Amino acid sequence: MKTLLQTIDLCKKFGGLKVITNLNIQVNEGEIFGLLGPNGAGKSTFFNLVTGVLRPNSGSILYDGTDITIKRPHQVAAAGIGRTFQLNPLFGDFTVFENIAAAHYLNPHSSVPAIYFNTKKYRENERAVMLSADAIVETLRLNSMRDELAKNLPHGYQKMLGVARALASNPKLLMLDEPLGGMNPEEIFFTIEMIKTMRDKGMTVVVVEHNMQILSICDRVSVISFGEKIFDGTPDEVREDENVIRTYFGGVKYEWHS
Repeated sequence: MKTLLQTIDLCKKFGGLKVITNLNIQVNEGEIFGLLGPNGAGKSTFFNLVTGVLRPNSGSILYDGTDITIKRPHQVAAAGIGRTFQLNPLFGDFTVFENIAAAHYLNPHSSVPAIYFNTKKYRENERAVMLSADAIVETLRLNSMRDELAKNLPHGYQKMLGVARALASNPKLLMLDEPLGGMNPEEIFFTIEMIKTMRDKGMTVVVVEHNMQILSICDRVSVISFGEKIFDGTPDEVREDENVIRTYFGGVKYEWHS
């Protein structure tokens, strides 16, 4: 199986505080990979390192065989990595459809002169954006919310709109930062189904979560605590791992639910 994303001895410090320590993660093409851990484990820092928001103090990040360790965020996005954020950067006064259309800043791309002179190429690009945005609305089942202002959406739909905006960059690897955070059971079920849909369409997905319900769709899982990996394996194996049980539940055996 082809390795799509790999980190090698990745380290990040803020002052004297070690947030990520010698982290080795491998994500295979076409899988849903879960990166789990308690709050403060370093999960979002890992995302920020991979996507160029932060620079590591040491270590390497390889994507599709290319070293992207020092790439900037727009370069990482152009390479095929899309991401969401815990707090979605949405345009509140734009509709759902307008938010998705506005996120097509990478492809297709029109120059300022082409926009100013309303060239044929610019008009073709605009049509392509509209078609792509419509397809994303359909894929994520946002049809009923298509013309709703983003600021008026329920929390779960705002989270899903963040995913939709990430899909606008046509990523090969989609990184979801706590997509289940703050959701009610119905929203969690809907989001989990959408993540499965994206995988079924050929996308590789990395999910950062502390909500263990995500295990129901993960192919493989790594668990980190205080920036160090404490487990690597399958969802079934993580349920029985004593170190994980101790980290999450203080050593008390937990009855898992899918």
